[in-house]
Amino acid sequence: MASPLEQTCSAHHAFLIRLSYSVSGGPRRLFTLLNAEKLTLPEIAKRTPAQLARMGFSPAEVKELCRPLRDLAKPVKQALLWHHPELEQYVVCIHDDDYPPLLKQIASPPLVLFLQGNRALLTSHQIAIVGSRYTTHTGKTTAHQLAHSLAGRGITVTSGLAMGIDAAAHRGALAVGGRTLAVLGCGIDQIYPKRNHALYAEITKNAGLLVSEFFPGTSAKAEHFPRRNRIVSGLSLGTVVVEAALKSGSLITARMALEQNRDVFAVPGNIQSRNSEGCHYLIQQGAKLILNDEDILEEYQHLNLAGIQPYLEVTKKSPTSGLASEALLASVDYDVTEIDVIAKRSALAVQDVLAQLLEYELRGLVASVPGGYVKLRGK
Repeated sequence: MASPLEQTCSAHHAFLIRLSYSVSGGPRRLFTLLNAEKLTLPEIAKRTPAQLARMGFSPAEVKELCRPLRDLAKPVKQALLWHHPELEQYVVCIHDDDYPPLLKQIASPPLVLFLQGNRALLTSHQIAIVGSRYTTHTGKTTAHQLAHSLAGRGITVTSGLAMGIDAAAHRGALAVGGRTLAVLGCGIDQIYPKRNHALYAEITKNAGLLVSEFFPGTSAKAEHFPRRNRIVSGLSLGTVVVEAALKSGSLITARMALEQNRDVFAVPGNIQSRNSEGCHYLIQQGAKLILNDEDILEEYQHLNLAGIQPYLEVTKKSPTSGLASEALLASVDYDVTEIDVIAKRSALAVQDVLAQLLEYELRGLVASVPGGYVKLRGK
């Protein structure tokens, strides 16, 4: 019995899925072989086993490519069975009309993408937000606020579903009822890290989209994440880095974005923090320093992104708002500030400081964290 995909798609689609599975080394090696022979993808399907071998395909690869349809490898069968539009499960191939044009421009685009969720987001205007897994409270807050603002303007926030900055970015977009897209470093039906199980479910439940080039059932491996990162940047108009060490996956994503001729943005941070070293390096190398979503959107005026009606959040003031003072807010840093330090700087009694800080928490200007308070945004 033919699979759902075989019933609705051409033999060429099935061949691309088999090709994606068969060739070791991923799309990079495949396109290297193609370019050497000056061949297109459709032309490979017409090659005989002997011709494929002369091109540089291994005996095992030739065997898989030339298998009869009734004898497909198990992972290929699972991939074919993933396509169930009524369940919002899709397989999109590189020659489909809704394959992302930006992604198709990169040096080694995936032949096949497995999707779960709102398929329309695949070709929407996207901005990537990436950063450290082991982030600070300030970093997570910044990523959340940037994503909140961008998604509120109708832009899709794209990231990698990792802990830390990635998760904060996805949640920021969801918090405003906006759109977010997560690219996985494992099969579309796998959840990594496991701690993001609830976020994985929330993204699909709220009209978001999960994307992977890895076949269903594929577990996460270290070598998968650079491949995932090239898709994150490849789908996006630009990549924003929020907190990253000098040697990190986020800087790899930024480098890939530059190679793909995309914009790179970086958020400055504490010069004493290792988590800021990567962002400061990027700024020194020419990345645009950003403080808010407007700094990003002004780069895309030709697309009229900045003209999208923003989401307006109304913050109600507490009836005790008269307690709050400029001196107190100026006494709180964007890093953790102890109560005694705040009291000394503001020249207020500790009990008055605590009362006023509660007011600031209600207004969303500061947050209570272990060891003290952090400033969330300026006045």
